[in-house]
Amino acid sequence: MGYFKEFFSGIYNLLLGLKTTAKYLPERAVTLQYPKEKWPMPERSRGIVVLLSDPDTGELNCTACLLCQKACPVAAITITQAKNETTNKRYPKTFEVNNTICCFCGLCEEACNFDAIKLTGLYEFATFDKESLIFQKEKLQELGRNVKYEKKRKSVAKKPAAKSETTETKPQSAAPSDPPKGEEA
Repeated sequence: MGYFKEFFSGIYNLLLGLKTTAKYLPERAVTLQYPKEKWPMPERSRGIVVLLSDPDTGELNCTACLLCQKACPVAAITITQAKNETTNKRYPKTFEVNNTICCFCGLCEEACNFDAIKLTGLYEFATFDKESLIFQKEKLQELGRNVKYEKKRKSVAKKPAAKSETTETKPQSAAPSDPPKGEEA
């Protein structure tokens, strides 16, 4: 008797599982075939670091202020600065990002006041050679040419409110209150 009970219980559970499978069968597959199909990355995803250039002139926005280098917690950014003698402006002579140790935290992007560095949604840079993961200025600038960005709004410090000349009123001394009627001390 126990054999038939187990047999029919097994068939019932099998049909119950097939019912769940049949319920989801007409829905579209979620899996993507990776090299051919790719998920669109969210707008604020953080991938490869790139250097941004002025779209009109093509010049780097970087002024070699070294703020991004100082903000990097793992020291993945190395900058050598130089000064242009004709315009008297600083520029990065070398700009190197070591993607083997970069943690893609975004602190370099936050520290930059000149919209010169940005983390993009690019994430495919796998290689067999570790040395090719150290990006130089030219490669960083080339990767950043097609990146759209909005210039940061410069925050303006608010001026303190002007002090108005008001006469300070001293609180009037209150007369000692009489004890309530009906109560005696």
